Amino acid sequence: MNTDIDITEIEAAIEVLKDGGVILYPTDTVWGIGCDATNEEAVAKVYEIKKRSDSKSLITLVSDADMLCKYVKVIPEIAINLIEVNDKPMTIIYPGAMNLAKNVIAEDGSAGIRIPMNDWCVELVKRFRKPIVSTSANISGEQAPALYEEIPIGIIEAVDWVADPYLEEGSTGKASQIIKVALNGEVAVIRE
Repeated sequence: MNTDIDITEIEAAIEVLKDGGVILYPTDTVWGIGCDATNEEAVAKVYEIKKRSDSKSLITLVSDADMLCKYVKVIPEIAINLIEVNDKPMTIIYPGAMNLAKNVIAEDGSAGIRIPMNDWCVELVKRFRKPIVSTSANISGEQAPALYEEIPIGIIEAVDWVADPYLEEGSTGKASQIIKVALNGEVAVIRE
C-alpha cells in the first residue's frame, strides 16, 4: 500500500458507502459521484442527483483484475491484453455483468468497469471490498468537472460526503476512453 494515502478520508468515505450513501470524490479522470455499485437504492440516488435517465448505465470502479472477475462472467482475452498495455484511464464495457445492482447493468447485460490509475481510488475500492459507481459529478449533459471548483453547488449539496479537494492532484481532468469488448474478441471504441 502507498503510505502517502490519507486513510482517514478513505475510512470516512467507506462509512457513507456502507450506509447506502453517495460520495463525491476525485478519480483518476474527473470528479465523480459514487456509491456502492451493488446497492440498487444507492445507485438510484446517483441517477436522481445527476438528473440522468436510468436507461443509461453507469461506470463502476474495481481495484484490480481479481475483483473484476467477481463482476463479469467471462473476461475476454482481448480485455486482459488491453488492461496490461493500458497507459491512460480506460473503461472497458464487458458482456455478462453479474453481482452488480441491476440499475448499473445495461439492457444488453454489459457493464462499463475501470481499474483506476490512482492510488487513492484503488485503495478506497480495495478497502470497501466492492465496486464503486464512478459517474462524472455533473448534471447529465453538462461538462464533467475536472476540478473541485467546477462542480455545481447543487451536486455538492446533494451528496452525503465530499472528499477533500487536495485529493484531485494527479487526476487527468479528462474522461476515460471507453472500449467495448465482445466474447469473440471484437473491440469497438466508444469514446477515445
